[in-house]
Amino acid sequence: MSPQDPYFRMTRDIAPRIKGHKPALIESRFFPSLKGDTGKMSASDETSAVYVTDTPKQIKTKINKYAFSGGRDTVEEHRAMGANLSVDIAWKWLNFFMEDDEKLAAIGVEYAAGRMLSGEIKAELIAVLSELTRLHQERRAAVTDADVDAFMSTASRNPDDLFG
Repeated sequence: MSPQDPYFRMTRDIAPRIKGHKPALIESRFFPSLKGDTGKMSASDETSAVYVTDTPKQIKTKINKYAFSGGRDTVEEHRAMGANLSVDIAWKWLNFFMEDDEKLAAIGVEYAAGRMLSGEIKAELIAVLSELTRLHQERRAAVTDADVDAFMSTASRNPDDLFG
């Protein structure tokens, strides 16, 4: 539940009483900057995000160098106390991008217990993001001017007509 949730609920309760329409509500969860929850992604700071145009090497560098870790200061501490998942950016991003829920859950258990290290969870994220951006880049390269014209046309709004 978001901090704004009570206000949205109150507005939805009151709106019909004052002959208004109930507002629609879409709750969204945003993923944080690579540098942690306190920062924001910014186009002026290329180290705060991974872009769909990044190469696998750029993704690897950004994740390994800039993704805030919930791991401990030493391997010994990490093995004893485990990772702090609530601040770990690689973990948070995997929750958005990893499609295999069972694998994600297993990673969370292992990392929180200290049996998986920060570098290992970052490697998982690098693999997921590299594949995702590779697929996006391939599909984007395959788009033709005719595809763009068909998409922008008002003649047909049936998605099957646009994407066959």
